[in-house]
Amino acid sequence: MQPINPPTAIIGAGLTGMSAAYDLARAGRKVVIFEAAESVGGLAGGFRQPHWDWSVEKFYHHWFQSDAHMLQLMDDLGLRDRVLFPRPYTVVYHNDRWYPFDSILSALLFPGLGWGLSKARFGLAALYLRLTKNWRALEAVTAHEWLQRRAGKRAYETMWEPMLEGKFGPYYKQVNMAWFWARIHARTTRLGTYRGGFQQFLDDFADRLRALGVEIRLETPVERVTPLEKGGFTLWAGGQPQEFAQILSTTAPSRMGDLVPALPRDYLRTLESLKSLGAVVLVLSLKRQLSPQGYYWFNIPKSAGFPFLALVEHTNFVSPEHFGGEHIVYCGDYLPVEHEYFRLDKDALLERFLPAIQRINPEFSAAWLNDTWLFRAGYAQPVPFVNHSRNIPDVRTPLPGLYFASMSQVYPWDRGTNFAVEMGRRVARAMQEKESRK
Repeated sequence: MQPINPPTAIIGAGLTGMSAAYDLARAGRKVVIFEAAESVGGLAGGFRQPHWDWSVEKFYHHWFQSDAHMLQLMDDLGLRDRVLFPRPYTVVYHNDRWYPFDSILSALLFPGLGWGLSKARFGLAALYLRLTKNWRALEAVTAHEWLQRRAGKRAYETMWEPMLEGKFGPYYKQVNMAWFWARIHARTTRLGTYRGGFQQFLDDFADRLRALGVEIRLETPVERVTPLEKGGFTLWAGGQPQEFAQILSTTAPSRMGDLVPALPRDYLRTLESLKSLGAVVLVLSLKRQLSPQGYYWFNIPKSAGFPFLALVEHTNFVSPEHFGGEHIVYCGDYLPVEHEYFRLDKDALLERFLPAIQRINPEFSAAWLNDTWLFRAGYAQPVPFVNHSRNIPDVRTPLPGLYFASMSQVYPWDRGTNFAVEMGRRVARAMQEKESRK
């Protein structure tokens, strides 16, 4: 007698959920993905105007040449030939000027680090972080402390403190050094994208999933999940119940308590302890190029008085010809969800940002604007405190057959599409191992 192949539900059609669905479907599982949004992709998703050939990401994204999990998935999907690796330029703000800072040579020439011993300490600290693999020893100390001691106070205050403060706001002095190690250890200066934009990749991925028999239910938010006495779960979506043998949730940690009230209180407390920041991104379409020098990414310290953390001119990374000749610019920040930027409407936020954009190019004016779009996400940047590995919940929840995978669990790596893929494929293996032991 052939064994019954039980259906599996995945909550969320971001890259974690889609990657898990891919491996489960290839293993012969019947998989149903529930997604509240109108399209797949989650935080990596994008949008497209009728006259654009490519999509624009809602929250600026790119890949690194070292993103092995993403590139392996591309190979598996037969899409690797659609990946592009242009050479964009990143600059940092120092004494009212912009300086390149995306190579060893540019770091050596950057005046903000001083000369002699100061620059040597900075270089040695960076080299150590590139070479060492012992990240666990680093998670017992904060980046605030370690970098001042090892890289030098000047290098820390000029380079690393503004970055930490921008990324983590009120928590920046509490972030552990393993997180910082991961950024230096794994990243490259050459950045990648997909022909047609990230949304095109996500749509192509979804097509591959559907060809494997995966059902993707868009605009179908899940309301709750309840365990069954006989094993498995009832999942409620659109007011309709459906039974599943296994469920993977890829929601924010704070959502799990509302979604699955039957989870033990101790487990929910662990999820509640996982701090994070939200993201606010204003996307602008301009008639003219903002940075004639061709700069892609502007790193901006909070102390410089700009109302955002980063300005990214997307069309200095990929050609404006893909967007009808329009120039696409992002103004983004990581902020607590209580921040006023989560309440201001698009026009009010644009009014705040326009004078700051003019500081980057004094010729800029509101007359350059074609259109603007505002995107916000309450769960965008997990905050890793000292010894964070002790606080990370296992992908297996205390309810047998229920799994949970989120950005907070990719630690020590930073959140991003590469590690979302790794997380999805890892939890898919765990779900199959559990099934094989029955």
